[in-house]
Amino acid sequence: MDFLSRAEEIVLLAVWRLGENAYCVPIRKVVAEVTGKEWSFGALYVPLGRLEKKGLLRSTLSGPTNKRGGRSKRYYKLTPAGARALREVRSLQEALWTGVPDVLLDETA
Repeated sequence: MDFLSRAEEIVLLAVWRLGENAYCVPIRKVVAEVTGKEWSFGALYVPLGRLEKKGLLRSTLSGPTNKRGGRSKRYYKLTPAGARALREVRSLQEALWTGVPDVLLDETA
């Protein structure tokens, strides 16, 4: 199993959440909402590129739009391997957290 970095996991989940609307601007918004931190576009393009290279995401370009000054949007979509990677990371996290004493989960401790 090839492990995902935390950034890759977060970005992959954001793409999954957005479905057909997964391009950089809404991905960045979801990531910021979930993590509570603003991510630069560069900080998103690095994991997006790695995920695509690993075959976990696929991207396509839209047609040029007037709203974007004639530029295209790059849309991302989870591949079957990407969905499998998310299931594996979730399974791994659940296994790691099994048996952790509640005292570690208690925020007042």
